[in-house]
Amino acid sequence: MPRFSVIVPAYKVQAYLPGCLESVLSQSYEDLELIAVDDRSPDACGEIVDEFAARDPRVRAVHLARNTGLGPARNAGTAVATGDYLLFLDGDDTLAPHALRAIADRLKETGEPDVLVHDHALAHWSGETVRDAFAGQLTEQGPAPFRLEDRPGLLRVPPVAWNKAYRREFVERGGFAFPPGQHPDLPWTYPVLTTAESIATLDRVCVHHRRRRQTETAATAGHFDLFDQYDRVFAHTDAHPELAQWRPLLFRLMVDHLSAVFTDRALLPRGSRAEFLKRARDHCRAHRTPGHSVPARSRLRHTVIRLGLYRTQRLAELAQGLGRGTARPLVRLAKALHATALRLHYRVQLRLPLRADRAVFAAHGGRGHGCNPGALEEAFRTFAPHIRTAWIARPEHHHTIPTATARLRPGTAAYWTALARSKYLVANDGFDRRLVKRPGQILVQTQHGTPLKHMGLDLQERPAAARDLDFDAMLRDVDRWDYLLSPNRHTTLTWERVYPGGYTTLPYGQPRNDVFQRATSEDVRRLRELLGIPEGSVAILYAPTYRDYRRTQHTTLDLDRLVRRLGPRFVVLARAHHRHGGPLVSPASGRVIDVTGHPSVESLCLASDALVTDYSSLMFDYANLDRPIVIHSDDREAYEAARGTYFDLRSFAPGAIARSEDELTDIFATGHWRGSRSTQLRSAFRERFCPYDDGRAAERVVRHVVLGETELPPVIPPADRHPVPSAAAALERPPLTSVPRPATGTPVTETL
Repeated sequence: MPRFSVIVPAYKVQAYLPGCLESVLSQSYEDLELIAVDDRSPDACGEIVDEFAARDPRVRAVHLARNTGLGPARNAGTAVATGDYLLFLDGDDTLAPHALRAIADRLKETGEPDVLVHDHALAHWSGETVRDAFAGQLTEQGPAPFRLEDRPGLLRVPPVAWNKAYRREFVERGGFAFPPGQHPDLPWTYPVLTTAESIATLDRVCVHHRRRRQTETAATAGHFDLFDQYDRVFAHTDAHPELAQWRPLLFRLMVDHLSAVFTDRALLPRGSRAEFLKRARDHCRAHRTPGHSVPARSRLRHTVIRLGLYRTQRLAELAQGLGRGTARPLVRLAKALHATALRLHYRVQLRLPLRADRAVFAAHGGRGHGCNPGALEEAFRTFAPHIRTAWIARPEHHHTIPTATARLRPGTAAYWTALARSKYLVANDGFDRRLVKRPGQILVQTQHGTPLKHMGLDLQERPAAARDLDFDAMLRDVDRWDYLLSPNRHTTLTWERVYPGGYTTLPYGQPRNDVFQRATSEDVRRLRELLGIPEGSVAILYAPTYRDYRRTQHTTLDLDRLVRRLGPRFVVLARAHHRHGGPLVSPASGRVIDVTGHPSVESLCLASDALVTDYSSLMFDYANLDRPIVIHSDDREAYEAARGTYFDLRSFAPGAIARSEDELTDIFATGHWRGSRSTQLRSAFRERFCPYDDGRAAERVVRHVVLGETELPPVIPPADRHPVPSAAAALERPPLTSVPRPATGTPVTETL
């Protein structure tokens, strides 16, 4: 008996069906059967199904005698399914790589629930891929499995069949089946969710659902089918008195749905809206259930639908249009005049002489002073004091800028003056794309770390990670670079390939890492005191990177549980990626300190005793401190599929590798995190990736670029450097932990 039965109805999808079936058969989790149902399709779908069945014994071809429609075709596949769990795909959808493995793991973690709800992305015919807007309902926080009463918000996740896995015994026992019609998912999804005894969620995109172009006639007919389907939803609820509590919410969801269709003119072509509204009013009268609360912003729309107020809706639309017609043009005019004045000002400044004594710096799109540009700005003031420096940042970050440095707010006249007349431009991402680089201007691109994940042109093959990256604009920006910094040979070779251009590479190291060689033990003590790290504690800096394939970026680690198991001598400094959108823990507890908002990651590195990360480039910087690094990689395959890496960390790791929270706990509990094997791995890692970071990288850049010197300070080899030791290095022995050894006999570390 297979673990999964994947059921794929096929009707007029011959162009997409091979890709759909291949996405299932190529899954890394192979314990499955693929039931392809030819719904008497007039094209080549039947032949394609037979070809796949002949090629792979896991494929079962089902040919229907007549065209029945999507719902009955799914029922035909369900009738012959033998898997523990049922999954449904439309014939033009695809499964994301490793989706079945992720689903299988989550089912096991949550005790075989009746239903598992996972995320999906919409692949529009225009080429745009958009993740579902309600993915926040799938957060894995809280107990699992659960009943719908615990998280009723799941009813707002799109009510479709293909974003869930269903335990087959539950489906058979409940007698669930798909009805005919164009929207068969509604009377399937709502009864299934309200009846399920146990539900779990998976916050991961497992299905790419194709949105093909439709004719107006097909779209209209499909939306009028909603009335029959909602009749079936309420008929099921009425037949099961124990589900009566869900009637008010289902009624509200129906009104929301009908209102959304009615107000979207693209869904209901001219001439059909009045008829649709009349049918919607009759439905509301037939199924009206008191007790449903309606937000104030939705009350007018609900009233229009429930009472069939077509003329009221038309008047409201006209009033809104009139309001927009008067206010918006004035706002647009004011903005246009302001923008025109700034463009004129910039053009005037471009005709004035360059100022050879001015330099402008920026980092991370307007965030505060820091990273490589921050270290270079300090070096400019130290080694080239005749250069007046300015920093571009949004107002909320101006407090991070040194008092000796001018503050510039993006988009102001002073900002455009500085861009037009400063000789030196330094940034770690990109300046305004309207920037006109003048002859004589020197642009230094620092980047911000050694690349482990795919970057630049390599993202052309990773659309989920590239998102809306404009590659032509990126290359135009590259053409403006005069110098590009590199900390090692791997980075140099990668940058030259993914950012091809005529710039000069400066293999001088990362300026932001200079502080690691200059800091003292007193600096470390002061930083730990400011962060509230108890004396004698081991501070673990936990800094995961961003997941392109996930909408919510919560950590898979339970940090509170981790420190409880490690014992009272350990604390965790939790720092979220800047694209995370918030802290890793909320609220932070006593021994888990949220440092997401700290302006200097270098200071956090100095204050910590070990780094735990996943695929963040911070590991390359941290290696300069010669302190323990532990990799927590519990989603390597998914990350590789979505973003990709330039080398496998397992073959060249900076320290021990944990694949789960238990393994991570064991690495610290046993002392392996700073054992001899971890030291050997870190030493080899430093030799390869930290050849130039000896504390004088920024000085070399300024001496070469600004002062024109050719004889630069020689590089100190890694073996001869003496970075400031960590506070834990002074402890006579590793702190004791309270965690027991895992009961399983499987290995708990993964290293070379």
